[in-house]
Amino acid sequence: MSHPVDELLTLRDWLRWAVSRFDKAGLFFGHGCDNAWDEAVWLLLHALHLSPHLPEAQFKTFLDARLTRPEREAAIKLINERVEKRIPAAYLTHEAWLGDYRFYVDERVIVPRSYFAELLAEGLQPWLPDPGSVQRGLDLCTGSGCLAILMADTFADARIDAADISPDALAVARRNVADYGLGERIELIESDVFSALAGRRYDLIVSNPPYVTRAAMAAIPAEYRREPEIALVAGDDGLDVVRRILGGAGDRLTDEGSLLVEVGHNAALVEEAWPTVPFTWIDAPSGESKIFLLTASEVRHHFAAPAATSPRRGSAAGR
Repeated sequence: MSHPVDELLTLRDWLRWAVSRFDKAGLFFGHGCDNAWDEAVWLLLHALHLSPHLPEAQFKTFLDARLTRPEREAAIKLINERVEKRIPAAYLTHEAWLGDYRFYVDERVIVPRSYFAELLAEGLQPWLPDPGSVQRGLDLCTGSGCLAILMADTFADARIDAADISPDALAVARRNVADYGLGERIELIESDVFSALAGRRYDLIVSNPPYVTRAAMAAIPAEYRREPEIALVAGDDGLDVVRRILGGAGDRLTDEGSLLVEVGHNAALVEEAWPTVPFTWIDAPSGESKIFLLTASEVRHHFAAPAATSPRRGSAAGR
């Protein structure tokens, strides 16, 4: 009986076959690619030890190149695991990208995906008129450490704390911080939201916390269930961790500090939960409001007392 490893010879052959398998299997794409072709290209270039950012002209010259047998065996292993086990491509390649930034990932963290990446690339302007004013920053629910690294790059004079409840997530973050040579500027802290941050004050707190509702978690594609649930689910309404952030941020911000929190598609739930709070909503590239901003004075005015105790939730966001 013939086998794909024997019949498929060129990169073009393997790309066509991989796309057909992905389409037939009904895979979900949401961890770096949004279609079968791009994901097939990513996995096959990884099998060939080629950059996923290979220039288009160079990529085209490789399409009719024959793969060696070890390369074909590596390719079919990746494709089979993607189809049969629904493992996100980022976990198979152990890499994820936010813009031009590459991060190591595995199943201890969720695959980085955050609208903060583009905002930080622009220095959070115009919402943060003077980036030089940020001397201390906090990435709360850091996961893989990706946003802490982007913050350190954006605010060159700042020291950044990166906090997460998960020791496993912090181990991944430590590897990424080391890869970028930022160990002197980024401190990794095991903390359940603000529990281990007493006495610290920040000019900027950024957070991409868990915000998936229990009902949504039960219905998500199999690929997302490969990610740590502690990094996704935040109670029945998805706001358990957000409540704790709002309840504690006032004590952790400097007088001129700002709090920015990503809540995905939950903007309406946030507005419903706190109808009198003057959230400033920052539009994502898609045009949807997914990140809110509050100044220190706004947080203290509206959340002066500690928030009502919520069930203890994880914060290994890793976005």
